[in-house]
Amino acid sequence: MAVGNKGLTDAIRYDLRLLHETWMGLFYPRQRNAEDTVLGKYRPDGTAKLFAYRALSAFGILIVGILYPLLLTGYFVRFQARKLNVTAARLGLIGVIAVFVMLWGGLVALIWFGFSDTFTTVEIIAIAAAGGVAVVSSALSYAFWRIGGRGTTVLLAYPFAMTALFLPPIVAALLHPALEDIIIARSDEMARWMFQNGPDALTEPLDRFDRQESHHVIIWFAISFPVGWVLGSLVTLADLIRPKGE
Repeated sequence: MAVGNKGLTDAIRYDLRLLHETWMGLFYPRQRNAEDTVLGKYRPDGTAKLFAYRALSAFGILIVGILYPLLLTGYFVRFQARKLNVTAARLGLIGVIAVFVMLWGGLVALIWFGFSDTFTTVEIIAIAAAGGVAVVSSALSYAFWRIGGRGTTVLLAYPFAMTALFLPPIVAALLHPALEDIIIARSDEMARWMFQNGPDALTEPLDRFDRQESHHVIIWFAISFPVGWVLGSLVTLADLIRPKGE
């Protein structure tokens, strides 16, 4: 146990040092992992320059304190994303599409043949449309991930992956009363909070919008993009501090 604690402490110290050196590297050369190099870590000469260097270093401690919890979140998200990537890579694009088509197609078929007297044709079409969006989103997420590039992955692959993950529970909540009381009610509270605290130019027309339960599919499709950008940015931070393989 003592060895494990020591290893964890060393890992935390390593991360904190790299975070601070990365921050200082934005302003000065030879900051990150430069102590044991031939030239060593750069330090300015002259009283004024040295004071500015130390002041920026002290301010960096505050930056590190803010970023470190986000870095840990980035490690966790990256770990989960890697497991999904391994599965997606094994399935391939056709396999990913086939899995989502079977899931959503089976759901729509179950509703059509088993609950057609409960749901109207319009509602069934809406559920099928949500399934279509999830299938297309999963395919786009896979395609953009395969294209590669940090910008493409963060801006497009992560948001479409979030869409494919968010829509199934929302649609399930529309079909199941117990889930509806939990998911839709919480979703409506969040939407109300967003409308009350968001920019007036965006929320004023939305506030007049007569929000129905089925509209939560659209709401979560929109939410998936900023959520995907945030998660992608956290993984980028994790890759910056500890690149893959470290």
